[in-house]
Amino acid sequence: MLEPSISQSLQESPVPSHTIVHGIQEVSRSPTPPQLYSNTSSSTISNSNNNDQLLDHSHLKPGTQASLLSYAKTIDMYRENAKKTTNPDTQSDFAIFMVEAARPLPETDTCRWDYLAEAEKLLRQLAGRGHAESQYYLGNLYGSGLLSKKNKVDFDKAFPLFVQASKHHHADASYRTAKCYEDGLGSRKDSSKALQFYRKAASLSHPGAMYRLGLAENNGELGISKNPRDGVKWLKRSVESATSEYPHAIHELALLHERGIENVVFVDHDYCVSLYTQAADLGYGPSAHRLGECYEYGKLGCKIDPALSIHYYTVAAQRGDRDACFALTAWYLIGLPDVLPQSDEEAYVWAHRAAEKQLAKAEYAVGYFTETGIGIPKNPEEATKWYTLAADHGDKRAIQRLQGSLGSQPTTRKKKGSQDDCSIM
Repeated sequence: MLEPSISQSLQESPVPSHTIVHGIQEVSRSPTPPQLYSNTSSSTISNSNNNDQLLDHSHLKPGTQASLLSYAKTIDMYRENAKKTTNPDTQSDFAIFMVEAARPLPETDTCRWDYLAEAEKLLRQLAGRGHAESQYYLGNLYGSGLLSKKNKVDFDKAFPLFVQASKHHHADASYRTAKCYEDGLGSRKDSSKALQFYRKAASLSHPGAMYRLGLAENNGELGISKNPRDGVKWLKRSVESATSEYPHAIHELALLHERGIENVVFVDHDYCVSLYTQAADLGYGPSAHRLGECYEYGKLGCKIDPALSIHYYTVAAQRGDRDACFALTAWYLIGLPDVLPQSDEEAYVWAHRAAEKQLAKAEYAVGYFTETGIGIPKNPEEATKWYTLAADHGDKRAIQRLQGSLGSQPTTRKKKGSQDDCSIM
């Protein structure tokens, strides 16, 4: 199970405050290697070593005289105080503060671009003086496209910054450098270089790098001979350091214990479910979806529990899992007393979300709902559009309906514990 790609993660979460950002839209994760980087740097920006107070709180007076600074004045005060210190960590903190101040502003607001330009200038100065966090953070900004009015990513600028920061033993920068080499972002593709930097990042306990090495060993990638035994060792190390940014190894290890590897991994469904639960608790959609299936159908030794099934499907759906979105469609069609009210409208909403992610059976369902007026007014033309999309993605029922061989059949809503009983599903 591979992480997203570099450009994805950067764009999905372009820069958390006071941390170095980067997922992999994957400069975070790509479908082959693990997520490049997390939204936060494994080494967060440290506070200034001196005791200089960046913000003067004298305006906060007791009683009715208390007042709050405007956001703009807060930034001005922060700027003036940041100029008084030569501590690079403090200056880097201020640059990141400026980026965070700019992010929520509309692109038409000139303040947004003024803040970003000021932050970029300061980060470039700090990066030029060898400040690793500034190098890494600025690389993230270029990799996410946040500094471009056209949202254009620029790995030609990002890659050298990651390399520079990696020389200071920066774990996230080392990982991102590896990802760039693997995907050819800002550099030529070079598996041997990618492997070198993944190993460097792994030596610095980067969970994403350890996960990627585990996949490489298990599948014989990056020029490595297939060695499942070593691959599992890397996955277990990644699990020990897993975070909400890097939960992938937990899910992968669960999959291995679900099916087993002869003489390497034994089948253990109880442990497998505990791993899925651990990953789901970290917000990992695929694990939550798997648990939703387990509690719906009684798989992997789980007792059928509709409430838990709905809970985990919801967690996965909120993370964008299209199959989980569609599973919720089935549950809303029939409802569950005291847990989930029956709602055609909600069923349509979740089916539409899954269809937008090009799930063929969801496209068919949206077409059917639109044709027959389930959760939405009837609209034959719109229904035809969705049937066509579903047919293009191989759904046989959609092909038949477009050919006119199916009449408008009523929807079955008899889901007694399995969405398979629902005829549209």
